[in-house]
Amino acid sequence: AASDVYKRQAQSLSVSSRSAANRGRSGLYKSAIALLVVEFFLIFPPMIILGGAINWPASLDEPAAVNLPLILEQYPAVMVGYSIYLLYSLLFWPVAYLTGRVVVGNEVENGIFRIASGFAALSAIARALGIVRWLFAMPVLARLYTDPATSPELQASISVVYDMLNAYAGGIGELLGVSLFAAIWLALMGVLLLRSPEWPSWLGYFGFVAAASLFVNLLNMINIDTGPMVVISVTLLHFWMLAMAIVFWRKRA
Repeated sequence: AASDVYKRQAQSLSVSSRSAANRGRSGLYKSAIALLVVEFFLIFPPMIILGGAINWPASLDEPAAVNLPLILEQYPAVMVGYSIYLLYSLLFWPVAYLTGRVVVGNEVENGIFRIASGFAALSAIARALGIVRWLFAMPVLARLYTDPATSPELQASISVVYDMLNAYAGGIGELLGVSLFAAIWLALMGVLLLRSPEWPSWLGYFGFVAAASLFVNLLNMINIDTGPMVVISVTLLHFWMLAMAIVFWRKRA
């Protein structure tokens, strides 16, 4: 009789443990799906706000004489647009981490997953460093540049500072943050997806295509114009995220 009681208790504990594990995995799925969907849609507000206010992202190639007065003229929209874009960029790391956690399941010590998470964190940091110049440094330069008391010589110096900030912070944010670190994360996610029999292989190949398109943008470092590839690569990345959210949702269901 005591043996039967022990068996029933063991079975009850086993069922409770499995139930708790299932609830935890279900919560992980929900969080990953929610963040993937939020990240997919969060790119649109800054595009709409900044696009209407300062013709972003085409305005990134404009000189100080064009952009600085425009930043001051559209200051509220610039602040709101870039603040949302900063939030979107910082959110990239938790999105990437939770996506990887769902893919690897219980294999949290997976080396590829840990390396991919590291590159995702680097991507988020680099993106943020690239964006903050528009929230803090550029408005100061805009006020100095448009001040009636500013001489043409000082305006020329401000233009040099403007170009240097864009070259430095833009290189960190757009080239390293998006085109390199995010591309490496995405390529490693493709490897994880292809290695696991639990996930459709087309997601892995889709990730490779999106990663390759991001890598192409690195050609800008050697003054090779990639044309609309920036928009194409970011679009592919976001549709890969949406595809992951849909697959996670179906898997959870």
